[in-house]
Amino acid sequence: MRLPPQRSEATPLHRLNNASPADLRGALLACCGSRRWAESIAAHRPYPDIGALLAAADEASYDLTDEDLAEALTGEPAAGAGPGGPLYGGRHIAITGPGALAAHTALRAAHAAYESRFGHAFVLCVDGVCEEEALGHVLTAIRTRLGNEAEQERTVAAEELRRIARGRLLRLAREGTPPGRPRQPPRPAGPGASVPAPAGTTSPGRAPSPSVPD
Repeated sequence: MRLPPQRSEATPLHRLNNASPADLRGALLACCGSRRWAESIAAHRPYPDIGALLAAADEASYDLTDEDLAEALTGEPAAGAGPGGPLYGGRHIAITGPGALAAHTALRAAHAAYESRFGHAFVLCVDGVCEEEALGHVLTAIRTRLGNEAEQERTVAAEELRRIARGRLLRLAREGTPPGRPRQPPRPAGPGASVPAPAGTTSPGRAPSPSVPD
């Protein structure tokens, strides 16, 4: 949800500070699906700068209960859902070349195993990971986390959600639009075709997108 426009000189952070509760709630829930998280961010307005906003976001994330975390995880789209291919924290991962089919198969199997073990979608922040390393990064993370006990995995998932929410909120404060539910890119033309990355991410051969400070 885009924050409502105000006078032309108003910054996105200014609009966030002055948005109506209903408008702000929708924008914040697109950053993190926990109502407690969204209410905490809204309650501490106004924010003098983006740093203060991100600090409040971190504090709200650390305060989430197990029930809040479950609510936030339920609101996250399953990675790989939709025609855009693998999706992690709002970023699509391009899978190309002759091994693309095998890679998709491995990802589907890993996600199915994860969801069967833990009962929720796998979440992973890939900010700062370059395109050519992203697939290996994802597969390593999900296979490693499959070995976690439930309590340990809740801690890891909560940290990944914190980083994802922080990145989305940063975009909201800079651009006025959270990237939590991005538009799906066009379906690839055929087998082995590249899945295009959305604006703000990388393409093969280009530098990685700027990472969000932890």
